[in-house]
Formats: sequence, C-alpha cells, structure tokens
Amino acid sequence: MRNARAAEDIAVYQPGKPVEELERELGISDSIKVASNENPLGPSPLALEAAGKALAEIHRYPDGGGYYLKRALAEFHGLAPENFILGNGTNEVIEILAHAFFDEGDPVVVSEGAFIVYQIVSQLSKCEIRTAPMRDYTHDLKAMADIVCERTKAVFIANPNNPTGTGVGEEVLRRFLGRVPERTIVMIDEAYCHYVRREDFPDAVKLVEEFPNVVATRTFSKAYGLAGLRIGYGVARPEVAEVMNRMREPFNVNSLALAAAKAALGDVAHVERSVRVNDEGREFFVRELAALGIPFVPTQGNFLMTEVEDGGKVYEGLLREGVIVRPVAAYGFPGHVRISIGTPEENRRTIEALAKVMGK
Repeated sequence: MRNARAAEDIAVYQPGKPVEELERELGISDSIKVASNENPLGPSPLALEAAGKALAEIHRYPDGGGYYLKRALAEFHGLAPENFILGNGTNEVIEILAHAFFDEGDPVVVSEGAFIVYQIVSQLSKCEIRTAPMRDYTHDLKAMADIVCERTKAVFIANPNNPTGTGVGEEVLRRFLGRVPERTIVMIDEAYCHYVRREDFPDAVKLVEEFPNVVATRTFSKAYGLAGLRIGYGVARPEVAEVMNRMREPFNVNSLALAAAKAALGDVAHVERSVRVNDEGREFFVRELAALGIPFVPTQGNFLMTEVEDGGKVYEGLLREGVIVRPVAAYGFPGHVRISIGTPEENRRTIEALAKVMGK
C-alpha cells in the first residue's frame, strides 16, 4: 500500500471526456470540441491512405526500430537516423528520457504553468522538482537558470508553452543554454512549433547539433493531425538517443502510426493549409475577444488562454451551450479557460457562446 499512497501525490493529467458522453450527460447535441488543440482539418489524405494500406498487415508486429520513419525524419531535418527516438506520442519520449537519465533525488527544473507531463514524469522518478515562476505567462529562463545547480539532471522548456501559448526567442534561449552545465539535459518541447509566427523563434532540432545536452521533441498530433494514432519523436545527439532507445518498450509505436506519420511528413501542402487556417482563426479570436473586452494571452500556438474570472463556471456554462473548452486551474490559472482554434464555424460558435455565458 506504500506505493498506492505515494501515487496519490503525483499530479494527474486530466483528459477531456468524449463528446458523446458529455452530450449524453447534459442532454444536448451537435456539440463542438475546442479543448484539445487538435487539427480541425484532420490528417493528410496521404496519411489516411498510408494507414489504410497498413491495415492489411496488422497481424504482423510493427517495425520495432522505426526504420523507414527514422530515415524520412533524418532526410526532413538533415540529420542521421541515429539522432531520433520514436514514441507513443511525445509524452512517451519524455517518459523514456526520465527512465534513461533520472535517478531518485535528482533536481529537475520546470516552469510554473508549464505542460503538466514534465512534473508527472519527474514525480514518478522521485526527482526533486524545482519550479521557477513565469513572467508575463512565459517561461522566465533567467529565473530557471538561477535555480539550476551542478546536480540538476534536466530542465524542461515548452516552446511554445501549453496552456499559455507563449514562447521564448532564440537569443534568450541561447543565453540560457550558455548558463546551464553541459551535463544538465535541456529538453525543449516543440509540439506547437508549426504555428509560431515570431521571427526570432529558435529551431531546437538545429540546436541539437550545437549543444550536446539539448533534446528536442516534436509530435504528429498537432499540425499533422494524427493525435489519435499517438506518435511523436525526440531528437538528440546519437550517444544520447542510443541510451534512450535502449529504454523504449518493444514495438512502442504501432504500424498504422508509423505508416501515417511517414506519409504526413511528406505532405507539406497539408501542413501549410492547416497553419493558414490556424492563422485566420487566431486573427478572428484576437479581433472578437478584443471587441467583447475579454482579456487573453497572446499566443504562438493553435489555442488561446482566455481570462474569464471563474474558469470552472465558464467551462460549465459553455458545456451547456454545446462548446467544450479546457479549464486550466490545474496549471495554476483558475480564472482562465483554454480555447483551441477550430474551423471558422467552430470559432464563430465559440465566440457566440462565450459572449452569452459571460453576459457580453
């Protein structure tokens, strides 16, 4: 029972309920889900076709080494297959990193208001979690560097961050990397990198070549639209990637995900289309929220964190209007909700429902 009691102290990631279940509970229909930062256009047709073809071989185990996908990623990023770690979503890549390098009692540095999985994997490894406050809803890399010591095993940086949508620029990140001991792993999570529009945004994958302690992660769940297949990847120096790959579960990525991800990677036009729809939706929300007088955090992602005074109350009110958003009290923002950018129609419905719930 000792382990059960310890588990009670671990932060929990709260997934949203299925749309069908919420509709049944509330007695409503025709709901829209703008809660999980998914691609409203769905996956590339090429990815769907590749997954369909892979169905014929699902009686076979998947390629345990991800041979073809790693080579496609290597060509895409101008690196070698030995630089890559594949995971059942980037969450698993983060967990693999912890299994590979974290020991009980190791100091790990995270930011307040950052993606909660960093805290979860650190707690599971019984690390000492050191937390730095945010500045303007953004990772304060100076404050984070100030609490790094020679024993610090890792620092987690989400760029852009979920749920705030904020990011850090290249100069600030390079300054931070120059202050961190080389033995300290710096994991930079770029799940939302495709949506970024700031000119000084750093490419963490390229930083891997320059800084041996950098591990970058990316996902096929967002701009590529493959969230349901759960596939992401890490990029690291070959010697780091080798250790991480030894810690992977056998066949951790399924056949459909491997096939779809490889095809999605090659459909640049679909990603560009998805980003363009997001740009237009972001402009719509910025304009409409400002017109309603509802504050929001300027975002670099495919979502906005909106200030609504009582996030739980507004979340419940929106549910009854058939609009599912994400409350973010667990991240330290009880007065906000996170709204994913959807199709033009979903965006319009969300704004209309928000205005009604907030009496605007």
